[in-house]
Amino acid sequence: MALSVSEIFTSILGESTLAGRPAFFIRLAGCNLRCRWCDTPYAYEGGGSWEVEALLEAARASRQRLVLVTGGEPLLQEDTLLLLSRLGDAGHEVLLETNGSLPIRAVDRRVRRIVDVKCPGSGMDGAMHWPNLAEVTPSDEIKFVVGSREDFEFAEAVIRRFGLPGGPALLISPVFGEVPLAEAARWVVESPLPLRLNLQWHKIIWGPETRGV
Repeated sequence: MALSVSEIFTSILGESTLAGRPAFFIRLAGCNLRCRWCDTPYAYEGGGSWEVEALLEAARASRQRLVLVTGGEPLLQEDTLLLLSRLGDAGHEVLLETNGSLPIRAVDRRVRRIVDVKCPGSGMDGAMHWPNLAEVTPSDEIKFVVGSREDFEFAEAVIRRFGLPGGPALLISPVFGEVPLAEAARWVVESPLPLRLNLQWHKIIWGPETRGV
């Protein structure tokens, strides 16, 4: 019951509908995708071995109720499912950030699943596990990282195709430094869909190269 962990730290959530809340972060190592805009390539491989019990103790010691398990790609590691359930058992509010390429069905339903949908600009749109979009619930979130107007229009098409309006939160995340925020805001305002602009507050506050925030 051990996991390969890139880093753990306490900060505020920079993204999602809960952005701004303090949280304990568990960033697992290893990823099966290579997105063009990836901002955590250091988590592709490596990492230290942590027992699930040790991670639970670290979460408890952080004194944060909210815990985000992210990566890399957390679902590549079998014991991630156990970690998520044990965090829930310990009374934590648990978030999982996943790249959308692996099934989410087995994830504990107490966990809020933040599922990426890869747009063409990522270079990884062919890796999507599309059945995930039939699994999401109103308590989950779908995130589209957009690097262009074409990516944004792709996101709108996916939302319509899978009938997502009225279900999970629909996050539009402009690639930091590539899409002007005012332009992305205009796209969201002008869209008839119930979208939410999702900024990376940790990069705005501490800069894009700062780790552990």
